[in-house]
Amino acid sequence: DSPVTLKILQNWVPRVSHYFDKEHYTYVGHQIVIQESIEHFGAVVWPGALALSQYLESNQEQFNLKDKKVLEIGAGTGLVSIVACILGAYVTATDLPEVLENLSYNISRNTQNMNMHKPEVRKLVWGEGLNEDFPVSTYHYDFILATDVVYHHAALDPLLATMVYFCKPGTVLLWANKFRFSTDYEFLEKLCNIFNTTILAEFPESNVKLLKA
Repeated sequence: DSPVTLKILQNWVPRVSHYFDKEHYTYVGHQIVIQESIEHFGAVVWPGALALSQYLESNQEQFNLKDKKVLEIGAGTGLVSIVACILGAYVTATDLPEVLENLSYNISRNTQNMNMHKPEVRKLVWGEGLNEDFPVSTYHYDFILATDVVYHHAALDPLLATMVYFCKPGTVLLWANKFRFSTDYEFLEKLCNIFNTTILAEFPESNVKLLKA
C-alpha cells in the first residue's frame, strides 16, 4: 500500500482558545484540555502527538484500541494516552520522573468520570531497569505508541533498545515524528533494519511522518 497523505487536519487547530498554559483539543467527540509546562521538553504538545491522535481517531477500524493494552513511551503531556483511553484501551503512560506530575494531572483531569479503563502513569527511563520495572513474564502490550521521541538528544540508542524490549511478537509500534535532523533519519534507518516498517501517513505541513513497525 502506498502511504496516505493527509492534507487538511482540522484537529491540528485548538478548537476553543489558548489560555496561559492550557490548550483545548477535540478528539473522538471529547474536549481535551492540556496543561503544558515550559520547563520541560516533554511537557509541551508537539506535532507528532497531534498527528497520531488524529490518525487514531480517523482509523479506528484499522487500529481498534478497545480493550487493548497500550504503552506510550515519552508520553509528555499525555494527549495521545488520553485519546487512546477514550478509544477504550488499557493505557500505561510513561515518561521521565520530572514530567510525571504534569502528565498525571492531564490524564487524571481528562479521564475522570468517564466510563473507560483507568489509565496508569509510570516512570520509564529509556534503556534503564526495563526488566526490573516491566518484566517480560508479566508485561505484554498490544500497541506501543511514541510521538516526537526522536530529536537532537543523546538517548537514541537507549530509545531504540526500549522499543525493541517492549515489541514482542504481535506488538504494533506506532511512531509519529517531526523529521528535523539527519539523526532522525539515521534512527529511522536503524528502526527499519530491526522491524518490518511501513509509512502509514505523511503530514507535509509539519514534516511529520507516521510509521508502523
